Amino acid sequence: MNPIGPEAADEDIIARVLDGDTDAFSVLVRRYQRRVLRLGYGFLKDADAAEDFSQDVFVKAYVGLAGFQGRSSFSTWLTRIAYNAGINATRNAGRYEALDSDPVDTRSLSPEDEHIRAETAAALRRAMAALPEKYAVCLDLYFRDGMRYEDIGIATGFPVNTIKSHVFRAKRDLRKALCAEETRNDL
Repeated sequence: MNPIGPEAADEDIIARVLDGDTDAFSVLVRRYQRRVLRLGYGFLKDADAAEDFSQDVFVKAYVGLAGFQGRSSFSTWLTRIAYNAGINATRNAGRYEALDSDPVDTRSLSPEDEHIRAETAAALRRAMAALPEKYAVCLDLYFRDGMRYEDIGIATGFPVNTIKSHVFRAKRDLRKALCAEETRNDL
């Protein structure tokens, strides 16, 4: 078979994998690995555990690929697998932690900018930690991964209106927490 390029549609790649081109699955892994790693890191709070989590999710997706029916996009289906794996993992490991799960290359920042970035990240992390887990997950998938409400609903099992409500309440609660922290810092 001819090699498949990174620009190929998910459906074409899936068809190739199901036709026996197992190497084509690596294109899907490269395409969605960052999202799955972020979810894993958000749930497990450990880079090595997130790597293991990511591998497990992709193995589950590969094994279950024949059952993918295309009622949603592959990315949504994969996110659902990752979300369910994360929920199961947190029963043993703790609470989901969002947004600060992407490492930042700080070498190009001035010391002042690095300090501001670190303080902002710490304030956001504290505010996110105060959110109910369901709010944090919905907010993270919406803003970090750019998922539509409908896709978040498929991935989490929450109704669309509930997701909209979770995102709205999360933004409201974050705004209040960050404003309160800014007021405390100004005193």
